[in-house]
Amino acid sequence: MSKNNLLNILGSFSLITFGVLVESFGIKSFLLPNEFIDGGITGISMLIHFTTHIDLGLLIIILNTPFLIFGYFSISRLFMIKSIFAILLLGFFVFFINFPTITHDKLLSAAFGGFFLGAGVGLVVKNGGISDGTELMAVVLGKQLSVTVGNIILFLNILIFISASFFLGIDKALYSILAYFSAYKTMDFVIYGIEEYNNMIIISDKSQEIKDMIIHEFKKGVTVYKTYGGFTGSEQESLSCVVTRLEMIKLKKLIFDMDEGAFIIVHPISQATGGIITKHIKA
Repeated sequence: MSKNNLLNILGSFSLITFGVLVESFGIKSFLLPNEFIDGGITGISMLIHFTTHIDLGLLIIILNTPFLIFGYFSISRLFMIKSIFAILLLGFFVFFINFPTITHDKLLSAAFGGFFLGAGVGLVVKNGGISDGTELMAVVLGKQLSVTVGNIILFLNILIFISASFFLGIDKALYSILAYFSAYKTMDFVIYGIEEYNNMIIISDKSQEIKDMIIHEFKKGVTVYKTYGGFTGSEQESLSCVVTRLEMIKLKKLIFDMDEGAFIIVHPISQATGGIITKHIKA
């Protein structure tokens, strides 16, 4: 292993450690004092903790263990090592560190508890691990049942929050859902940042002018498709361009300044690498 690879691995473990610390802070300083829960295995652990008073740190480790054992033999070894490290560390931090209670205001606790939870989880995921076994279970079930991982996680979380409404009350369940969405949006921002990529498809009678503007003024690459109008049957050019969220706002304005009748479709992209996506075209 080269020195650079070793430094990168050590750096990722350091960031995972910090991410788990932030996640633990969100759980113990905001969610636990108000009996709010998260989704996934962590949420199940919290729900059991509130109803049985078994220590949360132990529950997190115990409930995640079966998924970690299975994943260790079926998923990337480094990914699983990082995930085992993150989950054990999460249980350790929750068990041993006495984070202070920041507030008992329910709305603030849900919003900021979710924020810190999502920021911590996002750091772990961005550095090649997970701190919850739900994703592993979803991947396995998804292959067997031919459904998406996202749908499995959503279904599981719906069951968790419905259970929370019975055991903790409807108010706490609703605040927990608010905390979950706060965590989800924060995690999404941490992983993708403001450079979340979008694919813009542009259909316009002025496609040649718009293409030249994107390449020469906006300094971005463009893919041109020869298409036919389904209603008119006429041949036309459709332009495809990958831009960040901030670039998309500016580019849409430039396009509509050139053609008010332009038709634009925007598709979020979960990942894009290579090419000239992150670097400008030289004039």
